[in-house]
Amino acid sequence: MYTFLRDLDRRWIFLLMGIVATVPILAGWRFPEDPSPMVRDVFHAIEDLPDGSRIFMAYDYDPASQGELHPMALAFTRHCALKGHKLYFFTLWPQGGPLIQQNIRLIERNFPDYEYGEDYVNLGYRSGQEGPIKVIVTDLRKSVAVDVNGTSLSEIPMTRDIRNIQQMDLIVNVSAGYPGTKEWVLYASTPYNIETVAGCTGVSAPYLYPYYPEQLAGILGAIKAAAEYEYTLIEEYPQLKDDPTAQEALRRMGPQLVAHVTLIVLIIVGNTIYFVGRSRGDVT
Repeated sequence: MYTFLRDLDRRWIFLLMGIVATVPILAGWRFPEDPSPMVRDVFHAIEDLPDGSRIFMAYDYDPASQGELHPMALAFTRHCALKGHKLYFFTLWPQGGPLIQQNIRLIERNFPDYEYGEDYVNLGYRSGQEGPIKVIVTDLRKSVAVDVNGTSLSEIPMTRDIRNIQQMDLIVNVSAGYPGTKEWVLYASTPYNIETVAGCTGVSAPYLYPYYPEQLAGILGAIKAAAEYEYTLIEEYPQLKDDPTAQEALRRMGPQLVAHVTLIVLIIVGNTIYFVGRSRGDVT
């Protein structure tokens, strides 16, 4: 066995990793999650608001980070709609517009009672990096005069009386970088005391943890936290258990878990082969 494993062609290992990553995807394996306190804080920031609260959905990411962030954005949208909140979609990223449309399609498909202009509105993209944040915290119409369809905010029922985002009950930000969560913290949540939760990529999360729990009520870091959030949603809303579209992050965690376990086993086997070989004098 030692000789066989020592001389094994590495292409068999590549094949094995391909198989262990593919099988969970095809089989749809999902594993239980143990939501962290930070994830539960994100959940309760939305869940504990009175039904019909105003939520500013700042989705600042693009297709390059879609695999990591889009499931949590969809989960945020679904959760807010389940609570009957009023949703104000907005992005500081030019590529964020089509991703907001995917969230809107989720609403149209799963919440037919939701009406555009009454329950949700798409304010679209605004250029200027963090500049629009500094403006809309005091005067929304100086930066956003119309929605994505060109309709004046004064003609849309849910924006007619909105002067600035200080009137929002919560900011939900999904961020892939700059501009993103840090800028919302610096120019909105901190100076104007607007409660904010965020979802971010794994590499960004450590830089945002110091803002928790004061400036940020909670943070979802990468696909793992998104899966925990989906799991918490399913616990609270059992009707989602049979809806595969509500379990996208959970589905993606299956192949990651199996692949990581396999990788650990391979590392252990590789090191065992090395030390056995050294004891036999095969390795110097």
